[in-house]
Parts: sequence; C-alpha cells; structure tokens
Amino acid sequence: MFSRALTAVRPAARTAASSFKPATRAFSVSARKTSGHGPPPPQLFGPGVKDGEVPGIHEQSTGLERLQHLGELEGVPVFDTAPLDSSRIGTKKDPILVPSGGHTRIVGCTGSPADSHDVLWFPLERDEQNRCQECGSVYQMDYYGREDHDDHGHGHH
Repeated sequence: MFSRALTAVRPAARTAASSFKPATRAFSVSARKTSGHGPPPPQLFGPGVKDGEVPGIHEQSTGLERLQHLGELEGVPVFDTAPLDSSRIGTKKDPILVPSGGHTRIVGCTGSPADSHDVLWFPLERDEQNRCQECGSVYQMDYYGREDHDDHGHGHH
C-alpha cells in the first residue's frame, strides 16, 4: 500500500525538484548559547518510555497536561479548581467574581446555597456580566491576564 502511494507521488516530486532553484547565498546557523546560570528551564516533554514498558503520565505527557503533572509532583496547584463563592447570590452591583487569565471562561452555576439546582453552564466574557438562567445569580470575570496579551491573535469579543 505504501509503495502504491509512493508511486503516485513520485511524478509530482520530480516536477517540484526539477523546478527548484538553489538560493544564491549561503545559509548558516550557530548553536544556541546559554549563560549557564540558574536552573534549566522546565521541560514540557516527558522522557519517553523504555522498550517493553507501558508508559505512564510522567513518560508521555506533554504541554499543559505535563505542566499540571509536574506541579502536582511539587505540590503546586497549577490550575485553580476551587469552587466559586456559593454563599450568596451575585447581583449586578456585587457579582460573583470568576478569576481568569483568558478572555473567556465557562461557568457552572449550582445556585445558592450550593447544589440548589442542577449545574447550568454558560460562557463568561471579559468586561461583561452574565446571569444564571436558573437562580439569577450574576457572574463577572476577574481578569488577571496580561493587558497587552490577546490570546494568540484570537482577540476578545
């Protein structure tokens, strides 16, 4: 199957290779240099797994999952998973504040006191308030992200 796919691609590859013109100037790179001071930066790639072993989260996790795993190993909570204040109903003048580093969060309201109604999920945007359709509690984002940061070009609405 692979050889048939390769046979189908060869003519296009030959055409592309024949039209390729080399650059007129040399391209060179140098190795990255570090000062050697301080600890090395944290690695967000696991060490991988040895032959014949089944990998666990430490060996194969990457990105945010690995960051969270390494934080748990060190006893540092990377993500705030504490429940929101449910001791009161938020109002327009005194909303329930939802901490966020991004411009959008999904909020799950269970009412006040907690578990007064089923979880109702709704989006919460930066600089806007949103009201739970079940109990009427008002929520507002408490943005702690960088002011000059725009979520990698996605912006906020």
